[in-house]
Amino acid sequence: MLRTDAVARCGLILLSLWQCIHSVPISVEKAKDTPKQEELDPPMSADTGLHYDRYLREVIEYLEKDPHFKEKLKNANIDDIKQGKLSKELDFVHHNLRTKLDELKRDEMNRLRTLLKAKHDLQEGNSHAVDHQALLKQFEHLNHMNPHTFEVEDLDRLIKSATNDLEHFDKDRHDEFKRYEMMKEHERRERLRNMSEEDRKKEEQHFEEMRKKHADHPKVNHPGSENQLKEVWHEADGLDPEDFDAKTFFKIHDTNGDGFFDESELESLFTKELEKVYNPANEEDDMLAMEEERLRMREHVMNEVDTNKDRLVSLSEFMAATKDDNFQEKEEWETLDQNPLYTEEELREFEQQLANEASDISMKAAELQKQKEELEKKEKELNSQKMELQQVNYNQETLVISLISAILYICTRITLSNADRFLPPNISKFSIDF
Repeated sequence: MLRTDAVARCGLILLSLWQCIHSVPISVEKAKDTPKQEELDPPMSADTGLHYDRYLREVIEYLEKDPHFKEKLKNANIDDIKQGKLSKELDFVHHNLRTKLDELKRDEMNRLRTLLKAKHDLQEGNSHAVDHQALLKQFEHLNHMNPHTFEVEDLDRLIKSATNDLEHFDKDRHDEFKRYEMMKEHERRERLRNMSEEDRKKEEQHFEEMRKKHADHPKVNHPGSENQLKEVWHEADGLDPEDFDAKTFFKIHDTNGDGFFDESELESLFTKELEKVYNPANEEDDMLAMEEERLRMREHVMNEVDTNKDRLVSLSEFMAATKDDNFQEKEEWETLDQNPLYTEEELREFEQQLANEASDISMKAAELQKQKEELEKKEKELNSQKMELQQVNYNQETLVISLISAILYICTRITLSNADRFLPPNISKFSIDF
């Protein structure tokens, strides 16, 4: 039972990913009638942020090239997914495409081996204990016991890993942005500490002015509310708000015509609201904060509308949401500046963590400096020993040369002495010496 539930969730995320890949930008020229589908190949969507994003995309793209699998993927229902029929359809994929999938898997295995070796070497070089379990997690999206061919288990693993990782991806993005904001505030306070009293007052005054300027913006409609959708209908689609029709709106903004709003299609609906608060030309507006705001809006709508939690909004879910009381929400959406991301206590803990990290770096730097000095000392000692050896060698060479010269001289004298016995009387020893 657990396995079928897992496969079900995996199949849904594959559908979601497949639909994300085929998302296209919203066209403001669309009329109220059902939009006509173009025959052009759709552009790729944004990076999922997964470390195996390229592998995931390429697998989906190759599977989609098989007409049989593509049709099964588009028409897959929850029962087929629960029974594992979707993954089993891999057995019917064309041989040439299966060969390409095998190549993709081998390339991914080689990439992971290179990555893990680099991580392993880095951890050992830093004298850190190697976390083998964490390293093995890098392989969870494929069956590494079979490194050569792409099988049904590989597809199951890929879908399951993508499902799980994407569920945690938004949380990781929130945590990363929170750390970014705390770092900004920490650096601001550090700058203030290093300023004169006069400069500090000017800086604090400027900061407060920028904060008030950023907060002074038109009303931001609640994402997914009637007012928010009507604003898109009017300003982006060029249609009369009095003629707003939820079903037509859905068809206009279901840009790939698959019958669902995926996450990227939903996020594109919030651009008009975000432009009320964020302008890249303004000093007081942070574009990273704008993307965090977009993420918050999307999560809010998904939580209210995506009733089956498949990370997609179907037409029926959308229509049901327009009949809910929340659709009439008139309250203004509270932006990030109205919802502090961290407390003073959390900021102190963060700064303590930074101080600890700085202390660790200082200790490591001192240790490295000490090692450097020891190496330089050893180098001097070795150079001194080298010079002594060179001197000894020179003395030995000089002694050998002197000995050879003496031996040659003695041999010469002995030769001359013996030669006197055989010289004719008329040849003097003097002439020989000469």
